[in-house]
This record gives sequence, structure tokens and C-alpha cells, in this order.
Amino acid sequence: MSQQPFSHSTIEPDAKAPTLKRLRQMARLLDKAVVIPGTEVGIGLDPIIGLIPVGGDFLGVMLSAYIVLEAARLGAPRATLGRMTFNIVMDGVVGAVPVLGDFFDFAWTANTHNIKLLEEHLKFPGQRKKADWWFIAGILLVLLVLAIALVALPVILLRWFMSLFTG
Repeated sequence: MSQQPFSHSTIEPDAKAPTLKRLRQMARLLDKAVVIPGTEVGIGLDPIIGLIPVGGDFLGVMLSAYIVLEAARLGAPRATLGRMTFNIVMDGVVGAVPVLGDFFDFAWTANTHNIKLLEEHLKFPGQRKKADWWFIAGILLVLLVLAIALVALPVILLRWFMSLFTG
């Protein structure tokens, strides 16, 4: 007897609302946790941890990847997961540039954008084909490689720079 391919979310419909609420809270914490007094501008943990040399951008990408993983569990299609991954890649790559990247992290709220993409999918879930787990594994692998590169590249550049002065 042949088995049907797995195409349904691993999260029950009743569990989607609490999961989405948790993801919204996480995105808010990462992107706009503290509102600057007298303005409507918020700053989150992502730009703050991005200030930590070498490991800050790694941690930011890993926390953002969790939102993508949960979106996949909620049944988000390939196109949505791809856009979410692009947002994280932009945040990680540009955010790794000294000084300019810190300002970019402050302005570019990738996690908030990703939650909006997920909410858009959840409004009309039956209209798009869900992503398969091979695609999801590929996305997570890309994000892991990016996070490792964000740690390795500054270390390599620092060693090279130091060798210029020390001979």
C-alpha cells in the first residue's frame, strides 16, 4: 500500500495562533523591543547584539532562522520562505559591515518583515503549495553557512590585517 506524501503542517490548526503570537513577540523583541522616548522608533536586540564583534551577527542570523523554521512548520510555501531567507541574508551580510551595518540593522527590521510575510500566507493558506522538507533543510543550511561565514570572515580578515603589521 503506497503512502501519501507528507504535505500538511506539523502544527495543528488550534496551535497556529499561539505559535504566531510567540513569533510576533520574538520579532518585536529582536527588532523593536525598546521605543526611544519621544519617538515611535524602536530598537531591538538584533542591532544591539550585532554590535558584539564577530559573534553578534552569528547570533542574530540564528535567532532569525528560528522564525523561518517555525514558518515552515506552519505550512509557509517556498516563495514565502525564500523571501524570508532573503530578508535574513540582507540583514546578516549588510549588518556585518562595520558602522554602516549597525545603522542598517537598526533600520532594516527583517524579523518584522518576515512575520508580515507569514501572516499574509496564513490569511490564505490553501492558495499556495507548501514547501517540502528538503527545501526547508536547504534554506536552514544556507542560513547556517551564512552565520558561520559571519564569524569566520572577520577572524580571517583580522589575522591577515595583524600579519601585515607583525610581519
